[in-house]
Amino acid sequence: MSTTNQHPAIHNAMWPGLVGKGPDSEPFIPLETMLDLTAKAEVDGVRFDGVDLFLSLPHTSIDSTDDELKQLAESVAGRDLVVGSVVAPVWPPTGGGSTMGSEEERKSFLTQVRKACAIGRKLRDLGIRRYGVVRIDSAASPAEWAKDPAGNTRRIARTFCDAALIAEDYGERLAAEGEICWGGMHSWKRMVELLEMVNRPKTVGFQADMAHSLLYTLGYNAEEDRLLPQDFHWSQQDVLMGALRTVTHALRPWTIDFHVAQNDGTVHGSGSHDKTGRHCIVGDPNGKMDTVAVAGLWMRDESGTPTRAYEHICWDGCMFPNSVMLAQKTWNDILGTVIAVRAAHGWV
Repeated sequence: MSTTNQHPAIHNAMWPGLVGKGPDSEPFIPLETMLDLTAKAEVDGVRFDGVDLFLSLPHTSIDSTDDELKQLAESVAGRDLVVGSVVAPVWPPTGGGSTMGSEEERKSFLTQVRKACAIGRKLRDLGIRRYGVVRIDSAASPAEWAKDPAGNTRRIARTFCDAALIAEDYGERLAAEGEICWGGMHSWKRMVELLEMVNRPKTVGFQADMAHSLLYTLGYNAEEDRLLPQDFHWSQQDVLMGALRTVTHALRPWTIDFHVAQNDGTVHGSGSHDKTGRHCIVGDPNGKMDTVAVAGLWMRDESGTPTRAYEHICWDGCMFPNSVMLAQKTWNDILGTVIAVRAAHGWV
Protein backbone atom coordinates (compact mmCIF):
# COMPACT_ATOMS: atom_id res chain seq x y z
CA MET A 1 0.00 0.00 0.00
CA SER A 2 1.44 3.36 -1.03
CA THR A 3 1.46 6.12 1.56
CA THR A 4 2.75 8.73 -0.88
CA ASN A 5 -0.32 9.06 -3.10
CA GLN A 6 -1.26 12.68 -3.71
CA HIS A 7 -4.33 11.98 -5.84
CA PRO A 8 -7.25 12.17 -5.67
CA ALA A 9 -7.61 15.30 -3.55
CA ILE A 10 -9.35 14.93 -0.18
CA HIS A 11 -12.47 16.98 0.55
CA ASN A 12 -14.95 17.41 3.38
CA ALA A 13 -18.69 17.94 2.83
CA MET A 14 -20.24 21.09 4.29
CA TRP A 15 -23.89 19.96 4.18
CA PRO A 16 -23.72 17.84 7.36
CA GLY A 17 -24.08 21.22 9.04
CA LEU A 18 -27.52 21.51 7.40
CA VAL A 19 -28.98 18.09 6.59
CA GLY A 20 -31.23 16.85 9.37
CA LYS A 21 -30.88 20.14 11.22
CA GLY A 22 -33.45 22.88 11.58
CA PRO A 23 -36.49 24.01 13.57
CA ASP A 24 -37.61 20.48 14.53
CA SER A 25 -34.09 19.25 15.25
CA GLU A 26 -30.77 20.75 16.30
CA PRO A 27 -29.59 24.19 15.13
CA PHE A 28 -27.84 24.55 11.79
CA ILE A 29 -24.04 24.74 11.97
CA PRO A 30 -22.79 27.83 10.10
CA LEU A 31 -20.64 27.40 7.01
CA GLU A 32 -17.82 29.39 8.59
CA THR A 33 -17.74 26.95 11.50
CA MET A 34 -17.68 23.95 9.15
CA LEU A 35 -14.85 25.56 7.18
CA ASP A 36 -12.87 26.19 10.36
CA LEU A 37 -13.27 22.61 11.58
CA THR A 38 -12.16 21.35 8.17
CA ALA A 39 -9.16 23.66 7.90
CA LYS A 40 -7.94 22.81 11.40
CA ALA A 41 -8.04 19.05 10.89
CA GLU A 42 -4.58 17.51 10.49
CA VAL A 43 -3.09 14.02 10.54
CA ASP A 44 0.68 13.62 10.29
CA GLY A 45 0.98 16.93 8.51
CA VAL A 46 -1.77 16.17 5.97
CA ARG A 47 -4.85 18.38 5.77
CA PHE A 48 -8.05 18.46 3.76
CA ASP A 49 -7.52 19.90 0.27
CA GLY A 50 -11.00 21.33 -0.12
CA VAL A 51 -14.72 21.28 0.55
CA ASP A 52 -17.91 20.38 -1.31
CA LEU A 53 -20.77 22.85 -0.89
CA PHE A 54 -24.55 22.82 -0.49
CA LEU A 55 -26.03 25.71 -2.48
CA SER A 56 -28.82 26.58 -0.09
CA LEU A 57 -29.27 28.90 2.87
CA PRO A 58 -28.25 29.22 5.59
CA HIS A 59 -24.93 28.23 3.96
CA THR A 60 -24.68 29.48 0.35
CA SER A 61 -27.70 30.96 -1.38
CA ILE A 62 -28.56 29.56 -4.79
CA ASP A 63 -29.26 33.21 -5.68
CA SER A 64 -25.86 34.46 -4.50
CA THR A 65 -24.62 37.65 -6.12
CA ASP A 66 -21.21 37.93 -7.76
CA ASP A 67 -19.96 39.86 -4.73
CA GLU A 68 -21.22 37.16 -2.36
CA LEU A 69 -19.53 34.45 -4.40
CA LYS A 70 -16.31 36.45 -4.40
CA GLN A 71 -16.52 36.68 -0.61
CA LEU A 72 -17.14 32.93 -0.45
CA ALA A 73 -14.11 32.23 -2.63
CA GLU A 74 -11.96 34.46 -0.45
CA SER A 75 -13.23 32.76 2.70
CA VAL A 76 -12.41 29.30 1.35
CA ALA A 77 -9.05 30.34 -0.11
CA GLY A 78 -8.14 32.09 3.12
CA ARG A 79 -8.22 28.70 4.82
CA ASP A 80 -6.01 27.17 2.10
CA LEU A 81 -8.92 25.15 0.71
CA VAL A 82 -10.65 24.87 -2.67
CA VAL A 83 -14.20 24.04 -3.77
CA GLY A 84 -15.07 20.80 -5.55
CA SER A 85 -18.59 19.53 -6.13
CA VAL A 86 -21.71 21.56 -5.36
CA VAL A 87 -25.19 20.35 -4.49
CA ALA A 88 -28.08 21.87 -6.43
CA PRO A 89 -31.14 22.44 -4.16
CA VAL A 90 -33.59 20.73 -6.51
CA TRP A 91 -36.32 19.79 -4.01
CA PRO A 92 -39.67 21.57 -3.61
CA PRO A 93 -38.89 22.95 -0.10
CA THR A 94 -35.76 24.67 -1.49
CA GLY A 95 -37.31 26.08 -4.65
CA GLY A 96 -37.03 23.05 -6.95
CA GLY A 97 -39.57 20.51 -8.08
CA SER A 98 -40.14 16.88 -8.92
CA THR A 99 -38.44 15.61 -12.07
CA MET A 100 -41.50 13.47 -12.77
CA GLY A 101 -44.07 16.11 -11.86
CA SER A 102 -45.93 18.75 -13.82
CA GLU A 103 -44.25 20.97 -16.38
CA GLU A 104 -44.13 23.70 -13.74
CA GLU A 105 -42.42 21.37 -11.28
CA ARG A 106 -39.93 20.25 -13.91
CA LYS A 107 -39.26 23.88 -14.77
CA SER A 108 -38.50 24.64 -11.11
CA PHE A 109 -36.07 21.71 -10.99
CA LEU A 110 -34.30 22.87 -14.13
CA THR A 111 -34.12 26.44 -12.87
CA GLN A 112 -32.23 25.27 -9.78
CA VAL A 113 -29.88 23.21 -11.95
CA ARG A 114 -29.19 26.25 -14.11
CA LYS A 115 -28.48 28.44 -11.08
CA ALA A 116 -26.17 25.81 -9.58
CA CYS A 117 -24.26 25.41 -12.85
CA ALA A 118 -23.88 29.19 -13.08
CA ILE A 119 -22.43 29.29 -9.57
CA GLY A 120 -20.13 26.40 -10.41
CA ARG A 121 -18.76 28.25 -13.41
CA LYS A 122 -18.41 31.49 -11.46
CA LEU A 123 -16.37 29.71 -8.79
CA ARG A 124 -14.14 28.34 -11.56
CA ASP A 125 -13.72 31.83 -12.96
CA LEU A 126 -12.73 33.02 -9.49
CA GLY A 127 -9.99 30.36 -9.41
CA ILE A 128 -11.30 28.54 -6.34
CA ARG A 129 -12.77 25.54 -8.19
CA ARG A 130 -10.81 23.41 -10.65
CA TYR A 131 -12.81 20.17 -10.57
CA GLY A 132 -16.05 18.68 -9.28
CA VAL A 133 -19.63 18.16 -10.41
CA VAL A 134 -23.14 19.46 -9.72
CA ARG A 135 -25.08 16.95 -7.63
CA ILE A 136 -28.75 16.25 -8.40
CA ASP A 137 -31.44 13.64 -7.72
CA SER A 138 -35.02 13.00 -8.83
CA ALA A 139 -36.59 15.15 -6.09
CA ALA A 140 -39.40 12.61 -5.87
CA SER A 141 -40.29 9.80 -3.49
CA PRO A 142 -40.30 6.08 -4.24
CA ALA A 143 -43.97 5.95 -3.26
CA GLU A 144 -44.92 8.53 -5.90
CA TRP A 145 -42.67 6.84 -8.46
CA ALA A 146 -44.33 3.46 -7.79
CA LYS A 147 -47.71 4.77 -9.00
CA ASP A 148 -46.36 4.58 -12.58
CA PRO A 149 -42.85 3.08 -12.62
CA ALA A 150 -42.30 3.02 -16.37
CA GLY A 151 -43.88 6.39 -17.07
CA ASN A 152 -42.22 8.12 -14.14
CA THR A 153 -38.78 6.77 -15.06
CA ARG A 154 -39.26 8.15 -18.58
CA ARG A 155 -40.23 11.54 -17.16
CA ILE A 156 -37.22 11.62 -14.83
CA ALA A 157 -34.97 10.68 -17.76
CA ARG A 158 -36.46 13.44 -19.90
CA THR A 159 -35.86 15.99 -17.14
CA PHE A 160 -32.30 14.78 -16.67
CA CYS A 161 -31.71 15.10 -20.42
CA ASP A 162 -32.95 18.68 -20.31
CA ALA A 163 -30.69 19.30 -17.31
CA ALA A 164 -27.75 17.87 -19.26
CA LEU A 165 -28.19 20.49 -21.97
CA ILE A 166 -28.07 23.19 -19.31
CA ALA A 167 -24.96 21.71 -17.71
CA GLU A 168 -23.18 21.51 -21.05
CA ASP A 169 -23.84 25.21 -21.64
CA TYR A 170 -21.89 25.94 -18.45
CA GLY A 171 -19.17 23.33 -18.92
CA GLU A 172 -20.49 21.28 -16.00
CA ARG A 173 -21.32 17.63 -15.35
CA LEU A 174 -24.23 16.33 -13.30
CA ALA A 175 -23.96 13.48 -10.80
CA ALA A 176 -27.14 11.76 -9.64
CA GLU A 177 -26.74 10.47 -6.09
CA GLY A 178 -28.37 7.10 -5.60
CA GLU A 179 -30.31 6.91 -2.35
CA ILE A 180 -33.24 4.75 -1.33
CA CYS A 181 -35.28 7.91 -0.68
CA TRP A 182 -35.27 9.13 -4.31
CA GLY A 183 -37.85 7.69 -6.68
CA GLY A 184 -36.39 6.00 -9.74
CA MET A 185 -32.99 5.96 -8.03
CA HIS A 186 -33.99 3.89 -5.00
CA SER A 187 -32.44 0.61 -6.14
CA TRP A 188 -29.20 -0.23 -7.92
CA LYS A 189 -31.07 -1.72 -10.87
CA ARG A 190 -33.40 1.27 -11.20
CA MET A 191 -30.42 3.62 -10.98
CA VAL A 192 -28.67 1.85 -13.85
CA GLU A 193 -31.90 1.78 -15.85
CA LEU A 194 -32.30 5.53 -15.45
CA LEU A 195 -28.71 6.34 -16.40
CA GLU A 196 -28.94 4.14 -19.47
CA MET A 197 -32.20 5.79 -20.46
CA VAL A 198 -30.64 9.25 -20.14
CA ASN A 199 -27.59 7.97 -22.04
CA ARG A 200 -25.44 11.08 -21.62
CA PRO A 201 -22.34 9.51 -20.02
CA LYS A 202 -20.12 12.53 -20.69
CA THR A 203 -22.52 14.83 -18.85
CA VAL A 204 -24.76 12.81 -16.51
CA GLY A 205 -23.19 10.24 -14.20
CA PHE A 206 -23.53 8.67 -10.78
CA GLN A 207 -22.47 9.97 -7.39
CA ALA A 208 -21.65 6.99 -5.18
CA ASP A 209 -21.98 7.40 -1.43
CA MET A 210 -20.83 4.28 0.44
CA ALA A 211 -23.44 4.72 3.18
CA HIS A 212 -26.30 4.87 0.70
CA SER A 213 -25.11 2.24 -1.76
CA LEU A 214 -24.82 -0.26 1.10
CA LEU A 215 -28.60 -0.12 1.51
CA TYR A 216 -29.03 -1.10 -2.14
CA THR A 217 -27.83 -4.58 -1.15
CA LEU A 218 -30.62 -4.86 1.44
CA GLY A 219 -33.42 -4.00 -0.98
CA TYR A 220 -34.95 -1.14 1.02
CA ASN A 221 -37.85 0.24 -1.09
CA ALA A 222 -37.03 -2.40 -3.76
CA GLU A 223 -37.19 -5.87 -2.24
CA GLU A 224 -37.07 -7.40 -5.71
CA ASP A 225 -33.55 -5.99 -6.14
CA ARG A 226 -32.22 -7.19 -2.81
CA LEU A 227 -28.81 -8.88 -3.07
CA LEU A 228 -28.16 -10.09 0.47
CA PRO A 229 -30.10 -13.17 1.62
CA GLN A 230 -32.91 -12.74 4.14
CA ASP A 231 -30.92 -14.68 6.75
CA PHE A 232 -27.78 -12.62 6.18
CA HIS A 233 -25.70 -11.79 9.25
CA TRP A 234 -23.27 -8.89 9.30
CA SER A 235 -20.47 -11.20 10.41
CA GLN A 236 -20.58 -12.67 6.88
CA GLN A 237 -18.30 -10.02 5.41
CA ASP A 238 -17.46 -12.18 2.39
CA VAL A 239 -21.16 -12.30 1.47
CA LEU A 240 -21.46 -8.54 1.95
CA MET A 241 -18.44 -7.87 -0.24
CA GLY A 242 -19.91 -10.12 -2.92
CA ALA A 243 -23.16 -8.14 -2.93
CA LEU A 244 -21.26 -4.85 -3.03
CA ARG A 245 -19.20 -6.12 -5.96
CA THR A 246 -22.45 -6.60 -7.88
CA VAL A 247 -23.52 -3.02 -7.12
CA THR A 248 -20.14 -1.51 -7.94
CA HIS A 249 -19.77 -3.55 -11.12
CA ALA A 250 -23.07 -2.11 -12.35
CA LEU A 251 -22.58 1.49 -11.25
CA ARG A 252 -18.81 2.07 -11.24
CA PRO A 253 -18.70 2.78 -15.00
CA TRP A 254 -21.14 5.64 -14.41
CA THR A 255 -19.48 7.00 -11.26
CA ILE A 256 -18.02 10.50 -11.56
CA ASP A 257 -18.14 11.59 -7.90
CA PHE A 258 -17.40 9.52 -4.81
CA HIS A 259 -18.20 9.84 -1.10
CA VAL A 260 -16.33 7.86 1.52
CA ALA A 261 -18.77 7.02 4.31
CA GLN A 262 -19.83 4.44 6.88
CA ASN A 263 -23.27 2.97 7.65
CA ASP A 264 -24.80 0.84 10.40
CA GLY A 265 -27.17 -0.95 8.02
CA THR A 266 -30.30 0.90 9.14
CA VAL A 267 -32.36 3.75 7.75
CA HIS A 268 -32.58 7.09 9.49
CA GLY A 269 -33.99 10.55 8.99
CA SER A 270 -34.25 13.77 10.97
CA GLY A 271 -35.26 17.34 10.37
CA SER A 272 -36.68 17.78 6.87
CA HIS A 273 -34.61 14.90 5.42
CA ASP A 274 -36.46 11.76 4.39
CA LYS A 275 -35.48 8.28 5.55
CA THR A 276 -32.15 7.29 4.06
CA GLY A 277 -28.89 5.58 4.97
CA ARG A 278 -27.65 6.25 8.49
CA HIS A 279 -24.11 7.55 8.37
CA CYS A 280 -21.75 6.53 11.18
CA ILE A 281 -18.78 8.33 12.63
CA VAL A 282 -15.32 6.86 12.20
CA GLY A 283 -14.79 4.03 14.66
CA ASP A 284 -18.49 3.50 15.39
CA PRO A 285 -18.75 -0.15 16.54
CA ASN A 286 -22.04 -0.43 14.64
CA GLY A 287 -20.40 0.41 11.30
CA LYS A 288 -20.94 -2.50 8.92
CA MET A 289 -18.21 -1.96 6.32
CA ASP A 290 -14.45 -2.15 6.11
CA THR A 291 -14.33 1.41 4.80
CA VAL A 292 -11.00 1.16 3.01
CA ALA A 293 -11.78 -2.20 1.41
CA VAL A 294 -15.23 -1.15 0.17
CA ALA A 295 -13.86 2.15 -1.16
CA GLY A 296 -11.56 0.08 -3.32
CA LEU A 297 -14.55 -1.54 -5.04
CA TRP A 298 -15.52 1.91 -6.29
CA MET A 299 -12.06 3.36 -6.90
CA ARG A 300 -10.51 0.40 -8.74
CA ASP A 301 -11.72 -1.28 -11.91
CA GLU A 302 -12.23 -5.01 -12.41
CA SER A 303 -8.50 -5.52 -12.99
CA GLY A 304 -7.62 -3.69 -9.77
CA THR A 305 -6.33 -0.54 -11.47
CA PRO A 306 -7.38 2.85 -10.04
CA THR A 307 -10.11 4.27 -12.29
CA ARG A 308 -8.96 7.90 -11.88
CA ALA A 309 -12.58 8.78 -12.69
CA TYR A 310 -12.65 11.79 -10.34
CA GLU A 311 -10.10 14.29 -9.13
CA HIS A 312 -11.26 14.33 -5.52
CA ILE A 313 -13.01 12.14 -3.00
CA CYS A 314 -15.21 13.53 -0.23
CA TRP A 315 -16.17 12.37 3.25
CA ASP A 316 -19.93 12.51 3.81
CA GLY A 317 -21.46 12.02 7.23
CA CYS A 318 -24.89 13.52 7.85
CA MET A 319 -27.20 13.69 10.84
CA PHE A 320 -24.59 13.44 13.58
CA PRO A 321 -25.41 15.31 16.83
CA ASN A 322 -23.99 18.81 16.98
CA SER A 323 -21.90 17.81 19.99
CA VAL A 324 -20.09 15.35 17.70
CA MET A 325 -19.95 17.73 14.75
CA LEU A 326 -18.34 20.51 16.77
CA ALA A 327 -15.57 18.34 18.23
CA GLN A 328 -12.29 18.78 16.35
CA LYS A 329 -11.37 15.14 17.04
CA THR A 330 -14.30 14.05 14.85
CA TRP A 331 -12.76 15.72 11.81
CA ASN A 332 -9.24 14.55 12.58
CA ASP A 333 -10.52 10.98 12.72
CA ILE A 334 -12.46 11.44 9.47
CA LEU A 335 -9.41 12.91 7.76
CA GLY A 336 -7.33 9.93 8.87
CA THR A 337 -9.83 7.53 7.30
CA VAL A 338 -9.94 9.35 3.97
CA ILE A 339 -6.14 9.52 3.92
CA ALA A 340 -6.10 5.73 4.38
CA VAL A 341 -8.50 5.33 1.45
CA ARG A 342 -6.26 7.46 -0.77
CA ALA A 343 -3.14 5.61 0.38
CA ALA A 344 -4.75 2.30 -0.56
CA HIS A 345 -6.48 3.22 -3.82
CA GLY A 346 -5.14 6.56 -5.09
CA TRP A 347 -2.19 7.44 -7.25
CA VAL A 348 0.92 9.61 -7.16
